[in-house]
Amino acid sequence: MFGRRGNDDGTRTTPEFRAPPPMPMAPAAGATATLTPRQPDAGPAVLAPRRPEVSTPPAEPRRAQRERSETYYDTKSQVFSALIDTIDLSQLAKLDPDSAREEIRDIVNDIIAIKNFVMSISEQEELLEDICNDVLGFGPLEPLLARDDIADIMVNGAKNVYIEVNGKVEQTGVRFRDNQQLLNICQRIVSQVGRRVDESSPICDARLPDGSRVNVIAPPLSIDGTALTIRKFKKDKLTLDQITKFGAISPHGAEILKIIGRVRCNILISGGTGSGKTTLLNCLTNYIDRDERVITCEDSAELQLQQPHVVRLETRPPNLEGEGEVTMRDLVRNCLRMRPERIIVGEVRGPEVFDLLQAMNTGHDGSMGTIHSNSPRECLNRMESMIAMGGYSLPQRTVREIIVGSIDVIIQAARLRDGSRRITHITEVVGMEGDVIITQDLVVYNLKGEDAQGRLIGEHMSTGIGRPHFWERARYFGEEHRLATALEAMEKRAE
Repeated sequence: MFGRRGNDDGTRTTPEFRAPPPMPMAPAAGATATLTPRQPDAGPAVLAPRRPEVSTPPAEPRRAQRERSETYYDTKSQVFSALIDTIDLSQLAKLDPDSAREEIRDIVNDIIAIKNFVMSISEQEELLEDICNDVLGFGPLEPLLARDDIADIMVNGAKNVYIEVNGKVEQTGVRFRDNQQLLNICQRIVSQVGRRVDESSPICDARLPDGSRVNVIAPPLSIDGTALTIRKFKKDKLTLDQITKFGAISPHGAEILKIIGRVRCNILISGGTGSGKTTLLNCLTNYIDRDERVITCEDSAELQLQQPHVVRLETRPPNLEGEGEVTMRDLVRNCLRMRPERIIVGEVRGPEVFDLLQAMNTGHDGSMGTIHSNSPRECLNRMESMIAMGGYSLPQRTVREIIVGSIDVIIQAARLRDGSRRITHITEVVGMEGDVIITQDLVVYNLKGEDAQGRLIGEHMSTGIGRPHFWERARYFGEEHRLATALEAMEKRAE
């Protein structure tokens, strides 16, 4: 069979081109499977299960959180070891994923029959799926990655796996065979983007093929086994209209955000970890004109822009010798030479904020970025601190003048204590009075209490400003009537 190991003397049997065997079925009750006796000087043993050809009922739905017994894991370990001894991984690598999965299922079915493991059809189907995932995918993580309602997957060693669903963290019944299997899967994930994780390089940031963000920290830094954290992206990308239905922003507030993205305001999205900054940034990029050239700079490429003219750049960590590192600041500087119309920085966390501000102030209107901070005012203070971290010995007033001349709008996102995510402020950077940066809130989120289920109740309110600081920019793009209508509607609602 194609994919099996060769003869015992080291030679490899060339696969014959013949019709593929029928898909093996799970053994019916009482059915047995025997190993065909091997003649002297014969080739490799041929597994010949004797099973009646019956239809296999569909497998039960995968239940990622069901606890499995130690017997299941012991059986799986034995079958997996026998599979590795039987299969030729170099030949398997030449097959497409579907064919490779069928080949593995064939061999595992044979192993189960030969070793006379007693299990139901559903248990056998579950075991087949798990082993295919171990060999070809991300092992026990596959059922969790397939679920679209999970926001985060947190693996704390081989035995403890947590997920976040609807803003709440809960433990699952998923576990790994041992810490080595967990580390192997982590290495498989990070190797896809040309990175590594081992004792010499125990911390690594990477991404999955769908853009989901991955962080791995391995022993000896992680004492209780490898810690893996995955920030999952939904298969269907969220839009501003959808997050409006979730209550993250009111419909009129969403209209103001659409206008802000359309009229090329320079935007910073501020918020804490897990508050939805990247999701909101993705939503706002939908309102960029499709004929604009957009360049994104990220530590791990997770932005998913819909425009046709997008150039995606990603930082690179140093190699084993400590050389070859490409920082976010290098990317931002370089993209200035690439004729961008908008520059989008996935996350501003260091001295690159100065280069981004310079870009915003030199003709790249409509540039965007995200930053970690808990309020619009704190966001401004953090930018000053980051500029100081870069070694710039500029007077404080000069730094603030650069910020005021560059940033138009700060959008504050927050994750509330009930797990919900809300846009709490839409704030304009207006100017300076003396040495103080002046801001004004256009929209704020007011909490009113909580319901019987513990969900927080609040409302997005207008602050009564009918003519924002970017009014002339909106007029230039012909959006002043839409802006006036949205602000007036919010003000009436507040009354």
